[in-house]
Amino acid sequence: MKPILFTPPKSPFLAPYDGSFRIARAKNSPPANKQDKNKNKAELAEHVSELRELQRKLYADDRYSVLLVFQAMDAAGKDGTIRAVTTGINPAGFQVSAFKKPSNNELEHDFLWRIVKQLPQRGRIGVFNRSHYEETLVVRVHPEYLGSQRLPRVDLKNIWDERFESIRDFEKHLARNGTIVLKFFLNVSLDEQRDRLLDRIDEPESNWKFESGDLKARARWPKYMKAFEDAINETARPWAPWYVIPADNKPFMRAAVAKIVRETLEGVGLAYPTVDDETRERLAAHRVTLVGDADLPRPKSKSKKDKSGKKKGKKKKGKKKDSSETAKKATKKKSKSTKKATKKRATKKAAKKTAKKATKKRATKNATKKRATKKATKKSTKKRATKKATKKATKKKSTKKATKKRATKKRATPKAAKKTASKVTKKRRTTATKKRAAKKTK
Repeated sequence: MKPILFTPPKSPFLAPYDGSFRIARAKNSPPANKQDKNKNKAELAEHVSELRELQRKLYADDRYSVLLVFQAMDAAGKDGTIRAVTTGINPAGFQVSAFKKPSNNELEHDFLWRIVKQLPQRGRIGVFNRSHYEETLVVRVHPEYLGSQRLPRVDLKNIWDERFESIRDFEKHLARNGTIVLKFFLNVSLDEQRDRLLDRIDEPESNWKFESGDLKARARWPKYMKAFEDAINETARPWAPWYVIPADNKPFMRAAVAKIVRETLEGVGLAYPTVDDETRERLAAHRVTLVGDADLPRPKSKSKKDKSGKKKGKKKKGKKKDSSETAKKATKKKSKSTKKATKKRATKKAAKKTAKKATKKRATKNATKKRATKKATKKSTKKRATKKATKKATKKKSTKKATKKRATKKRATPKAAKKTASKVTKKRRTTATKKRAAKKTK
């Protein structure tokens, strides 16, 4: 199978076209060297800034349209990824369509009817938050939904293969007519989904996001995974590729999606339209008229009155001058005005350049100041930590010394008591012997 409109960017998350994709082998978390949050955010910002310029070229080129399809289980991060990847893109060339439960009017048509209505026109980027694939995912897990679609026949053995065939033909038709189709399956794990649903319950500002239907879909997890695997294998084609993005790490997931979209648009060869020689000559003529616009008559101000109340009139001139002289003066005035206008433009441009340089200098100064303050705060925190550590160490040493002194005192007190007791007994004995000797002498 050869690509029709573009070559899909190479990626470890690109699903194969031969039907060998297995969802059990697909990763939910990024590689070990891609888990740094700040690096992923910086990479996302770089891709988004490039996407802004590419979107301008896409709009001006007016040959291609872009369709980004997002499918995932609940709480995988579809809304946040769409918001992060498309920030800064001109709203005039961008649209988002979210497909929920079909309305009665939509059920009166085939399942692709409501999708076709929301396709982006040339020069625009369209995003589908859920899509026509819901008819091969949710409806396949809940075949009872087919009852409300008023189909003339329902053959559960063949209906899914028929719908896959319709989707393949539909996406191939889009590619042949200039629509770049990129499909993303945000692969969140069962455990990570549980944690995110718990956050929606625990955080008051996120309570509105939680729906009891999420738990019902979670209970049918194996069926949904089988439906996703079949849909990817049946519809992954070079003109409408599937990318299975690990969704347990949101910053990495967003950066990975932005990278794929950027590389796709860079590979198409978008460019601003070129102008031929005739239009250049016309533009040059229009430029001359705009430059000479300074000589056009401006609205006259009200005539001033003198002290007497009479309007000040122009002094009467003498003889009229020749028409040739007046024409020469008029041409001189025009040339002077054009020179003044060009000077004004040059001064304006110079002022803009100086203003840009000044803003850049301010930004660099602010950045250096921020870095210096960060370094100072880090040093101060380190000093505080070292002071605390030294205080703790000294306290420990003092307590150890105090405990040692107490222990030595406790050990010394019984020995001292014994010594004093022996001295007292010796004194008593000596006094008793002296008394006896004195009595005998008497």
